[in-house]
Amino acid sequence: MRVLQVLPALESGGVERGTVEFAAELVRQGHESHVLSAGGPLVELLHRQGSRHITMPVHRKSLASFGQIRPVRRLLKELQPDIVHVRSRMPAWIVRLAWKGLPADQRPALVSTFHGMYSINPYSAIMAKADHIIAVSECVRDYVLNHYPVDPARLTVIQRGVDVDAFSGPTPDPQWQQRFFQTYPHLEGKQLVLMPGRISRWKGQLLFLDVIADLVRRDSRFHGVIVGGPEAGKQRFMRELETHCTELGLDSDISFLGQRSDIAELYRIATLVCHMSTKPEPFGRTVTEALAAGTPVVAFDRGGAAETLKACFPDGLVPPDDLRSFAERAMALAQRTSHSIQLPERFRLSAQTSTTIAIYQQLLASQRGR
Repeated sequence: MRVLQVLPALESGGVERGTVEFAAELVRQGHESHVLSAGGPLVELLHRQGSRHITMPVHRKSLASFGQIRPVRRLLKELQPDIVHVRSRMPAWIVRLAWKGLPADQRPALVSTFHGMYSINPYSAIMAKADHIIAVSECVRDYVLNHYPVDPARLTVIQRGVDVDAFSGPTPDPQWQQRFFQTYPHLEGKQLVLMPGRISRWKGQLLFLDVIADLVRRDSRFHGVIVGGPEAGKQRFMRELETHCTELGLDSDISFLGQRSDIAELYRIATLVCHMSTKPEPFGRTVTEALAAGTPVVAFDRGGAAETLKACFPDGLVPPDDLRSFAERAMALAQRTSHSIQLPERFRLSAQTSTTIAIYQQLLASQRGR
C-alpha cells in the first residue's frame, strides 16, 4: 500500500511527531510511505526511517496557496498513492481540489484526521469531506458530529498512540543524567515539576507559575521546569512569563529549557508532569508520554487530557482552573512512593497504527467493489 500523508510542515509539534512515528510504522510493516509538507527539522528523521518527503509550500493560510493545486495534482498522477491522509485544513483544501481534477478511476481514497476542535466555518468543513474521518478523542468525535453533517459510520475515534518503548524505562540513561546535571547543576536533588508544550498562552504556563509558587512555599525542594519554545510571534508572551516569574519571586525556582529532543529522559527524572491548558485540548499527547514513562500527571478535568487520565491515571484529575486543588494534588502525588498507572492498548502507537491501516484497507476494498 502506498500512503501519502499531508500536513503544513514538519516542525516539532504533536501532530508532526505523530506523523513521523506513523510513517515509520508504515515502513516497518512493508508499506510505502510518503509525506508532503513545507519541510522542517523532522524531515531528516523521516528520511532515516525510510519514508520519502516531498517539499511544497502547502502551509500558508492564504489564497496564494491555491497555486499549489496543479503541482499537487501532478504529484498525485506521478505517485499514484492508494491513500492520501490529510492532517490540516489548508493542505486538505489543496489536496481536495487537486483530487477532484483527476479522473474518477484515478482518485486515491481520502482520509482526514481532526486533530483539534476547529472553528465552525466553511474553511474547517473541508476536513469533514474525506471518505473517512478520524477523531483523536471522544470529545473531538462529539464535536464533529454536532457541527458537521457526517455519517457516524464514516467517523472513527483513534487516540494518538504513544511509542511505549521510546518512553518507558526504570531509570534515565546514566550518561545522559550526568551530562544534564553538569549543564543544570541547580536542578540536581530537586523535585522537578515538568511543564512540556509550546510556549503559548492557552497552554497554561502562567497558571503553572502560580502553582509552582504555591508548591515552593510549602516545600523549597520543588522546582518548575518549562520545556518548549515559543510559537511564531509569541515572544511577547515569553517576556510576560519571565516578568511574572520575577514578580512571584521564582527566578531561582523556574528553569526555561526551550525546545529539546530528550523529552523522554526529562519525563523519567521528573517528579510529576503538569497539563494546564486553559481550554479543552483535543487530546494531550504529553499526558500519555509522561504516563508511559511512569511519571504521574496532574491535569484539569476537561477535554481529551481528562479522557486519557480517566482511563490511565484518574488520581491526577482536578477541577478546571482550580489552582489550589491543583497544587494540593501535586503535593500529594509527589509524596507518594509509587503510582498506579495503566496505559490501555488504545493509547499505544501499535493500536493507532493497526486501526488506521485497517481503515485504509477497508476503503480500498470498498473502492474495488464499486
